[in-house]
Amino acid sequence: MKTTRRELLKLTGLAASASLLLGPDKAFARTVQRDTSTQVGMLVDTTRCIGCQSCEIACSEANGLPPPTDKPNAGQRRTTGIDAYTVVNEIESEKSNIFCKTQCMHCDQPACVSACITNAMYKTPEGPVIWRENKCMGCRYCMLACPFDVPKFEYESINPRIRKCILCYDRLGDGKQPACVEACPQEAVQYGRRGDLLDIARKRIADHPAQYVHNIYGENEVGGTNVLYLSSVPFEQLGFKTDLGTVAYPEFTKTFLYSVPLVLLLGPAFMAGLRHATRPGDDKSH
Repeated sequence: MKTTRRELLKLTGLAASASLLLGPDKAFARTVQRDTSTQVGMLVDTTRCIGCQSCEIACSEANGLPPPTDKPNAGQRRTTGIDAYTVVNEIESEKSNIFCKTQCMHCDQPACVSACITNAMYKTPEGPVIWRENKCMGCRYCMLACPFDVPKFEYESINPRIRKCILCYDRLGDGKQPACVEACPQEAVQYGRRGDLLDIARKRIADHPAQYVHNIYGENEVGGTNVLYLSSVPFEQLGFKTDLGTVAYPEFTKTFLYSVPLVLLLGPAFMAGLRHATRPGDDKSH
């Protein structure tokens, strides 16, 4: 039986309606509640950091990286890279110069994991976001997706890898803390269950309201992160992105990705029908 243009349009309309009906529910509104999960993370209190770089040195030793050569300098903003999974910067603020450690934020719903088509970037049940070499195809979508610009690629290597902090995931399995936490002499970095860290952060703000801005960076940003921050000045003064919103990035693509299998299923049939309907002589209605 031949298909007319009118019948083809009807079929296309039905397919579009089906995709809407089969789509997922609207993204839920994330409410601020106490974290009761067992995921672990870190709390970085920038008011306690003295810029000693003990965390950087310990991280380098634990991961077989070269020791840091640059010192925190208010005139230079250092970033993480293939040879440095965490860095400490000195930042000029309205109050005084502040030292701040940065590394992977280990998001609750990581954009890098959502973008990885081979599941090489993986969010572990314990909380850390790790990279698995045996699954990576080198597409670098994780680098494009990360709102914090963390994953880095070994462009100069003959066997390039994605490099970033994995929260010392191998050490956690042995009952140890991340190397940077263990090395900090000021307890500026604290490791524990995310819910407990949030409780600690809230208590510090309540006990010393003049010492801290009344916000915990990472509590809600991009759906929440497992690395949390306290600061004495607004976070934008520390160079933090404060316009990321509170919705996890994968939520923005969920509807689109859900429709992809349907498109792949209907696409060939649609193109075949279009070709068939537009062939000369197929429409006998005139």
